[in-house]
Amino acid sequence: MKLFKDFKAFNEYIGLPKPLDNDIDIGYYDAPNMLMKSEPVGIDFYRISFKINFVDKTKSNAKPVTAVFFNSPEMSGGWDIEPTYKGMYVQLSKKIIEENRFLFKNYLDYGLHEPLLLTDSEIVEVSTLFDLMIKYYNREKQNFVVLLSYVNVLISLVETFYKRQFSTNPKQYNRIVTDFQQSLKDYYNQPATKIPNVQYFADKLGLTPNYFGDIIKHFTQKSAIENIHEFVIKKAKELLEKNTEMNSAEVAYELGFEYPNYFSKFFKKQVNLTPKEYRLQATKN
Repeated sequence: MKLFKDFKAFNEYIGLPKPLDNDIDIGYYDAPNMLMKSEPVGIDFYRISFKINFVDKTKSNAKPVTAVFFNSPEMSGGWDIEPTYKGMYVQLSKKIIEENRFLFKNYLDYGLHEPLLLTDSEIVEVSTLFDLMIKYYNREKQNFVVLLSYVNVLISLVETFYKRQFSTNPKQYNRIVTDFQQSLKDYYNQPATKIPNVQYFADKLGLTPNYFGDIIKHFTQKSAIENIHEFVIKKAKELLEKNTEMNSAEVAYELGFEYPNYFSKFFKKQVNLTPKEYRLQATKN
């Protein structure tokens, strides 16, 4: 698989103009003059693509969509698309992300299969903002403070649009929450060798961890890791109450903790009692 480490090489590959800067690249798509089919490739930077009337030929009976797509380092993908779409793109180097992390959100690491579908009014807002971004980007003496501010506004808009998408299509996302909760139960229906983490459940559901985590947070008002920890504590309480022949170390191993001391600290932090204190209190009650 080919890896593109800079904007210039990637733009040449797909048929986009040469970037004006090594840290930010902004432009409009010219689909008829671009590469419409490619084997999987990787990029060592971040891309946000706004595509209007986009048709993915790799999907059967695909219909045109207007959506935001994300590419990031560590992800790869190929494509086979119709040359009928238009839109805009922003490319950001890892350096500018690291130096301005407070400006950027989790969804920069969403997968290619987790797009944001835009309404007509939202694409108008984004197009207006892009016109301003291009204005500052094309100046000879680029004002990156202003440009970064517009990028921040763009990022904030996309975050707002994602919340709208989560709220207007609850059936689809509630299924993800339900599947997550069932997977938690299933995890402890078999011997646990370690404490489950967010990556494990995201992989089970075929989602990126950030996308999965944002859905869980939106619908449960708690992060995915908070949900996991709550469930582990619930299981710990059940074992401490019902399996009185098990000591704290055995409960820890049953739950997948490698070290009993870590389990005791974890339990004390969550419950404000040590496992032994909780068991004594539960026995009295």
